[in-house]
Amino acid sequence: MVAESPIPHPDDWPVVTLSSICTKIGSGATPKGGQSTYLNERIKYSLVRSQNVFDRHFSFDGLAFISNRQASELKSAELKAGDLLLNITGDGITFARACQVPNSVLPACVNQHVSIIRPDQEIADSNFILSFLTHPAVKPYIESFNAGGSRRAITKGHIESFELPLPPLETQVRIGEVLSALDQKIDLNHQINATLESMAQALFKSWFADFDPVIDNALAAGNPIPEALQARADARAALGDQCKPLPDHIRQQFPDRFVGTEEMGWVPEGWHISTIGEEVETTGGGTPSTKNPDFWDNGVHPFCTPKDMSQLKSLALTDTERHLTDTGVQKISSGQLSKGTVLMSSRAPIGYLAISDIPVSVNQGIIAMLPNENYGPVYLLCWAKTNMNQITDRANGSTFQEISKKNFRPIPFLVPGKGILDAFNGRAEAIYSRILLTSEQTDALTKLRDTLIPKLLSGELRVPEAERKLEELAL
Repeated sequence: MVAESPIPHPDDWPVVTLSSICTKIGSGATPKGGQSTYLNERIKYSLVRSQNVFDRHFSFDGLAFISNRQASELKSAELKAGDLLLNITGDGITFARACQVPNSVLPACVNQHVSIIRPDQEIADSNFILSFLTHPAVKPYIESFNAGGSRRAITKGHIESFELPLPPLETQVRIGEVLSALDQKIDLNHQINATLESMAQALFKSWFADFDPVIDNALAAGNPIPEALQARADARAALGDQCKPLPDHIRQQFPDRFVGTEEMGWVPEGWHISTIGEEVETTGGGTPSTKNPDFWDNGVHPFCTPKDMSQLKSLALTDTERHLTDTGVQKISSGQLSKGTVLMSSRAPIGYLAISDIPVSVNQGIIAMLPNENYGPVYLLCWAKTNMNQITDRANGSTFQEISKKNFRPIPFLVPGKGILDAFNGRAEAIYSRILLTSEQTDALTKLRDTLIPKLLSGELRVPEAERKLEELAL
C-alpha cells in the first residue's frame, strides 16, 4: 500500500519514498527471558522500548539494560548516531511517536515495538526526516497504514512506502537546525524542571519521611535514636560539618525525640497520625456522554484524563486534549476544580501525578486532592509520590487495578506542626513558581515549533524567516 504524501510542497521538491533515502529500516526483538533478564544498571547496552520514545523527545524513564550476550543476539537492531526511532505498535498514546536517539543512550538496541529509520546522510538529513514523521498531518497518514486492528501496528513495508517531499540537502539541514534548536531549548527546560521537582521531593523526604531535622536535634540533645532510625542517624552524624543546619527559626520547630506508633512506627514526638481523607478534601470526576455534542462542541473548559497526565513533561498541567462546554461541566458532580488542585490517576495506571495550573474538570480515572492552608499542592504531590506503595497496595480490580476514593481516604497521614508546614510550603511555593515559569516558556516554544514544522515543510515559510524568529528568542 502506498498513500500519497499528505504534505503540500513546492513543485521543485521531488516526492520520494522513505526506503529510497534510508540505508536501514527495521525493528528488533525482546531478549530471551524478557524483562526478568534485564540488568539493574547499565553495563554497556541499553534496550530502547516504546515507552522511551516520545515525539521529538527521548525519555530515559524506564530505560532497560541488557548484557553484551543479549545485545549480540540483537545485532541487527543495534542503533547508530543519528538514527530515528518510530513506535510501530501501541495504543492511541504511544503509537507513531518518533524521536532521534541521543548519543548518550548508545550503544543500544531496540525491541520489536520500535523501528530504526536510518537516513542516508548523503541525501537526507535526520532532523528533517524527523520533522516529517512528527508533522501533524503525518500522524493520521501513518494511522492509515494500521495493520493491527484495535491495537495499532504498522510493518516495515508500510514504513518503506511512506512518501515525503525532499528539498535539497542544504535546505533539509537548515530546516532541521531551526527545529532542533527549539528541541534543545525545550529539552533543557524539561531538565531544569526535573531538577526543581527533585529538589522539592528531596526536601519532603528529608523532613517528613527520613525525619533528618528531628534526628539532628536528637543527636544534639543526646536523646536516644530508635534502632529503626539508627542507620540514618549514623549517616547524618558522619556528614559532620557537611550537614548544613537549618536556620534556627525552622530547626526549633522540629522536636528532638521520637515516639513509637502502631500505625507508622517511629514518628517525631508531638506529631499525630490522621488520614488523608480527614486532612484533605478529595473528590473524583466523570465523563459526560461523548455522543452529546452539547457537552463537547466548541468547549473551552479543560477536561483532564490519565492520558493527559501521561504526556506531561513536568508536574504542571497547563492544558488538556479535550474541553467541555458549560453544560458539559455541569454534568460532572465535582464540576470545575480550582487552579492548584493535585491530580492523581487512580487507574490505568495508578500514580500519574500533576498540579493543575488551570481550572479543570476530571474524569472517573482521577482522584483530586484540594490543597488547604496547611497542605499546599507541592506538599500533597510529594506525599502521594512518597506513599505510592501504600496507595497501590489498596487497589483492586479484575480487569485493571484501581484505587477507589473509599480505599484512598483511610491511608495514614502524619500531621507535623503548623510552623514546619508553613516553612515547607514557603520553600515549595518558590520552587513551584520557577517550575511554572519554565513550563509556560516550554509551552510557548512547543507551540512555535509545532507551527513551524508544517510551514517549513510546505515551503510556506522559508528558512531565513524562521531563523529570524529564533534570533528574536535568542536561540
